[in-house]
Amino acid sequence: MAPQSVLVVDDEPNIVLSLEFLMKEAGFEVRVARDGESALEAVRQNPPHVILLDVMLPKRDGYDVCQTIRANPEWKDIRILMLTAKGRQIEKEKGLAMGADDYITKPFSTREVVERVRTYMPGSET
Repeated sequence: MAPQSVLVVDDEPNIVLSLEFLMKEAGFEVRVARDGESALEAVRQNPPHVILLDVMLPKRDGYDVCQTIRANPEWKDIRILMLTAKGRQIEKEKGLAMGADDYITKPFSTREVVERVRTYMPGSET
């Protein structure tokens, strides 16, 4: 079976570094994209199991990326966890309406992020 893979999409280098480290420590294969366009390109090349997707991104924001992924039936199994500093209910509702599976607000607990990603990996019981 292919390793469980995570695509980290964020434009803040410190967050990318910490998430990449955490996901590798948890045993996942990790790729990184720093803007919405390269996130979609990474998904086209090799769809990940889970995407950690920041809302505020250059070129295309996380909502747009999420909506684009959800519009493609071939990508229906990809789980999208949106990351945002915006914890207001309206942003959560918008993200979920666009097709996100879950929502994590920054600053986040590292343990919580790993547990949430694990929950959405194929083969885990949700």
